[in-house]
Amino acid sequence: MGTRDGYLRALRFRTLTPLYDALIRWTMPEDAFKRRLVAQAELGPGQRVLDLGCGTGTLTLLAKGTVPGAELVGIDPDADALEIARAKSVRAGLEIRFDRGSATALPYPEGGFDRVLSSLVLHHLDPEGKRAAAREVYRVLRPGGALHVADWGRPHNPLMRAAFLGVQLVDGFATTAESVAGRLPRILREAGLERVEERGRFVTAFGTLALYSARKPGGTRAARGIERPGSGGRPAGEHS
Repeated sequence: MGTRDGYLRALRFRTLTPLYDALIRWTMPEDAFKRRLVAQAELGPGQRVLDLGCGTGTLTLLAKGTVPGAELVGIDPDADALEIARAKSVRAGLEIRFDRGSATALPYPEGGFDRVLSSLVLHHLDPEGKRAAAREVYRVLRPGGALHVADWGRPHNPLMRAAFLGVQLVDGFATTAESVAGRLPRILREAGLERVEERGRFVTAFGTLALYSARKPGGTRAARGIERPGSGGRPAGEHS
């Protein structure tokens, strides 16, 4: 279900937005998968990093706190969530820019970011919205820049498929169908991104949470942040 502003809130209703952080913290391995995502992104000082669909800013603050020398920008269409994110950044003493805007029409110039992070956002978008967001990520990444995503993936057993029905009832079957089918990697490739890989999985109460990475072609070896030998891009084992 959308809103008058044309987007789907994380918990569907504005009155529930203040409860979002607590709900995710109580029901998901949030700290584990977000720390894993930040480590996977190999952020460095001087990099410009976009948190796509930052919501209340938990991932944005984690990334900035992990690499204080990186420039973090968060974007989200939900003004209430952004207000919470800004308040959290002030309390933490972290300088982060938060913008209101849509993942499908980013208000940034081409090639402006070294990394794009995204956590539990893309499954909210309808099929065309997912593809538009992937194209926008490609556009705003610098050559050799990388996208790192944590989102619902193909359920890897019947129990995880049954668990994911709860997400579909809240977020909609039309928007989540491609998550169930495991189509996100294909959508990223269609947008022009390369080296699209599943990097790990987490077992959650709501289904299989997958970590993905992808890169925009081009750039120098240093700019791409090529993985060290042995670090690989193969899927890691499952985590509970």
